[in-house]
Amino acid sequence: MAVAVLVVQWSAKRRCHAKGASEAESNERAVLGGNAAGKADTIVPMPIHPIVIYGEPVLHQRAEKITDFDEELARLVSDMHETLDASNGVGLAAPQIGVGKRIFVYHAEDDAGIRRRGTFINPLLIASKVPDTRPDPDDETEGCLSVPSLDFPLKRADRVTVNGVDETGQTVSLTAEGWFARIMQHEYDHLQGTLYVDRLDRRWSKKWKKEQTANGYNVPGRSWTPGVDPDPFGH
Repeated sequence: MAVAVLVVQWSAKRRCHAKGASEAESNERAVLGGNAAGKADTIVPMPIHPIVIYGEPVLHQRAEKITDFDEELARLVSDMHETLDASNGVGLAAPQIGVGKRIFVYHAEDDAGIRRRGTFINPLLIASKVPDTRPDPDDETEGCLSVPSLDFPLKRADRVTVNGVDETGQTVSLTAEGWFARIMQHEYDHLQGTLYVDRLDRRWSKKWKKEQTANGYNVPGRSWTPGVDPDPFGH
């Protein structure tokens, strides 16, 4: 069993996801052959996938359990890590690239300066009680790759334990506090069909609804591609 203990603090300068904007290009590129019709002979999959935006149905549905641990799964997990790195985010769930499967990956630096990278498949998360206080806008603000350019304060549990397996089927377990606990909760929520903006308190939910309408984050079919579309945060 692989066990890691992460003790970190949340910083307003960090976000559970970096954010991007604009319409996406496809993650597949056609390689044209020399036929007279000029049709694509081969479709070459690209490792960096478009990230779908709030309103896409897959984001709002419970993800399906993984049962086959094969080369296709290993390739998907590898692509997710590539996409995460290109996005400058710290966590990415499969539904965010349009795949309704119970997978999330993470890659972030803790307060000790140690980079933590990992994969959870079919995870189970156990959290401490969420404090019954208002979130601090300076220290408890959260963002999401699937809600580009926005962030809002959200109260989270201070400590979590996540159990699951990796892409090889090996058991993995993580106990986290503070910053990393927030990442784990954020990504696990994606697998339940919940985004962080769905959890906002009354005050911040009203602000989110206004921004949602203004940005058009209420219809399906929108996405952005890390490394292709401009990053509005200058990462």
